[in-house]
Amino acid sequence: MEVALEDNNPMEKVLPPDEQEIDVELEAKEKKYLRGEGANLETLKDKKLKTQLASREKLYGKSAKAAAKIEKWLLPASAGYLETDGLEKTWRINQTDIAKEVDKLSTRNQYDIVLPDFGPYKLDFTASGRHMLAGGRKGHLALVDMMNMNLIKEIQVGETVRDVAFLHNDQFFAAAQKKYSYIYSRDGTELHCLKERGSVARLRFLKNHFLLASINKIGQLHYQDVTYGNMVASIRTGKGRTDVMEVNPYNGVVALGHSGGTVTMWKPTSQVPLVQMHCHPGPVSSVAFHPNGHLMATSGKERKVKIWDLRKFEEIQTIHGFHAKTLSFSQKGLLAAGTGSFVQVLGDSSGGGYSRYMSHSMVKGYQVEKVMFRPYEDVLGIGHSMGWSSILIPGSGEPNFDSWVANPFETSKQRREKEVHLLLDKLPPETIMLDPSKIGAMRPSRRKDKPTRGEIEAEKEVAIEAAKSVELKKKTKGRNKPSKRTKKKKELVENAKKTFPEQEHGNVAGQKRRIGEVAGAELPTSLKRFARKN
Repeated sequence: MEVALEDNNPMEKVLPPDEQEIDVELEAKEKKYLRGEGANLETLKDKKLKTQLASREKLYGKSAKAAAKIEKWLLPASAGYLETDGLEKTWRINQTDIAKEVDKLSTRNQYDIVLPDFGPYKLDFTASGRHMLAGGRKGHLALVDMMNMNLIKEIQVGETVRDVAFLHNDQFFAAAQKKYSYIYSRDGTELHCLKERGSVARLRFLKNHFLLASINKIGQLHYQDVTYGNMVASIRTGKGRTDVMEVNPYNGVVALGHSGGTVTMWKPTSQVPLVQMHCHPGPVSSVAFHPNGHLMATSGKERKVKIWDLRKFEEIQTIHGFHAKTLSFSQKGLLAAGTGSFVQVLGDSSGGGYSRYMSHSMVKGYQVEKVMFRPYEDVLGIGHSMGWSSILIPGSGEPNFDSWVANPFETSKQRREKEVHLLLDKLPPETIMLDPSKIGAMRPSRRKDKPTRGEIEAEKEVAIEAAKSVELKKKTKGRNKPSKRTKKKKELVENAKKTFPEQEHGNVAGQKRRIGEVAGAELPTSLKRFARKN
């Protein structure tokens, strides 16, 4: 509906109440993306600068509006956190209290699978969070569909299983067994036996590079390309045996924690560590990376958890009095730490550092082996000595998934197409580096090219001519004599020559050498053996 105003005012559009509410909501979201208050252009006198700043502020406003619309229509769901009133603390709320308030579909994610004969268990999730792989120390491997809680396949390999990892999708997974590592298909068929790695302690898969990384008992780090099976790199770390290994999702760098308290970072194209950080006075027990790749959490045997900023390689927070055997970051930045029969979740809600957010006590006698957040769900998976469990952690998962990146509802046709795209977009091992933003940039020259003797002479002549052509100011009577003007010009020329000290020094050295040669030639034959040799 349009209303015409008097006094030749322009037509104003009156929106319905529903659309007015949407506009108010968009304005609130737009303020979140604006870069502070706009510049005060009225005080500027330079018209050119004023025009440039006005166009820039206009672009900022347009980008903020576009971001607000994307958040409104393409990101409809928002993450929720536990909120308390008064003196009540979020870490006092247990899983029973949460189960009373959530819907029935969410309560299905609270369970405890008891398999005391095959534990302790290691867990791994696919990128979409649809499937979970569980590997028991006594040889039990299970592939589970987490959407409908169906067991897809379970096998008994009959030997020790130290770690498990999914490859690029749920169709293939790797298991580090007693003597060798094996790759299995979804239906439990053994596809490959990786004998070159030896007895492997930890496995990790680099999805953007299609590399299966592993660390064995003697401290050798291996990278193997799973697309054509070649061993890309075999690195001797020289730090002894370790079972602490994690991959930075931002740049693909592998971090290893060692018994000396150091954390080293590696790439397949280098035989020496990219970074070596002394994080703890004793052995490092666990390492985890934030999804943005800029934060790293480490835990040591001295009962401390430390948070590190990898952009400056500085420690930003130390959490005392808690020894974490395993660490895991969620998609929204929550940090889970497990030790013994106790799991603690830390959150950074106010931006002032990580503090206790939730706590969960397992059944007495359970020993936590691995904690891992399920992607796109507020769920934390816990592998322990008696099986595996799942608890609800509100606000841990990303509420909106991108079907082009990770689709929990993808069909077999979509999965095949995605696999082809992933292979086409596969990155070479050389792209693994600490700062991937340098890819495509110009490499700076390591040292400045030294000018030739002719170039130095030409620059010197130009400087002397410029000094001679300087016009001197006319001064008062008695201070403008020709002799003083000539003396001043000579000073300017000498100052211009002083800007080339290397050449002057070289000339002096040459003169001294020539003088020594002449003096040596003039000496008698009996004294020539005392002449200085150049």
